[in-house]
Amino acid sequence: MQHHRVKSGHHVDLEKHDPGDTGDYKFESEAASRVNELRQKLDALQERLYAEGTRALLVVLQGIDTAGKDGAIRHVMSGINPQGCIVTSFKTPTPREEAHDFLWRAHAACPPRGYIGIFNRSHYEEVLITRVHHLIADKVAERRLQAIRDFEVALTNDGTRILKFFLHISKDEQKARLLARVDDANKHWKINPADLGERRYWDAYQTAFEQALSATSTDDAPWFVVPANHKWYRDLVIAQQVVNALEDMDPRPPKLADIDWTKLRQDVLES
Repeated sequence: MQHHRVKSGHHVDLEKHDPGDTGDYKFESEAASRVNELRQKLDALQERLYAEGTRALLVVLQGIDTAGKDGAIRHVMSGINPQGCIVTSFKTPTPREEAHDFLWRAHAACPPRGYIGIFNRSHYEEVLITRVHHLIADKVAERRLQAIRDFEVALTNDGTRILKFFLHISKDEQKARLLARVDDANKHWKINPADLGERRYWDAYQTAFEQALSATSTDDAPWFVVPANHKWYRDLVIAQQVVNALEDMDPRPPKLADIDWTKLRQDVLES
């Protein structure tokens, strides 16, 4: 699945990425068992990361409305201990957040050592929606992209591994998902009329995403363009990459010295 990864310095053209791609998998049933295996691995690796307590993993999820950010969190992370996972959703900045620099709230939400942190949307909103709606000039956007690169370098140098996923769906798929929400009373709570208006800016959003991904995908903080028309393949790609990263980190719980384990075992038996 490494072909979904955006190489450092590579220009992203989303039209060349098929949102309906499912790789070597043709049916959901083929991927289901693999996703379950990955969830079990993720659970064990997260426990080791928490026990080690010296490094963290930050997972960034970006995508157009209905791309599946909530679903990915629910399905991929369903098996891990919530005690070691923090999910932060980035909505419209509050007055307090607006009183600080644009990265302030993102830095405050970064996972502490030993944790997996998940950003549902993220600091990238400040170079996406702001750019699409001309709230900032191009020069400001370029400075912010550089600040984001520096920010992610600082996090990496301090022991935080970063994975960034752009959930790529087609415009037709978004329409189908919006209609499904309208037609299902149980999903009405997900509807925001303002989201429908954002469809008018589809092309502008695609351009903004391309520019952001191209400018900020690095060897240490890579972007993955995840085909997300099929939710099951979206989950498979994310789960695989998260497990790959944690296996590469190889977290190890600290060894307890000067303990007579034989005596301790006997004490437990006699207690």
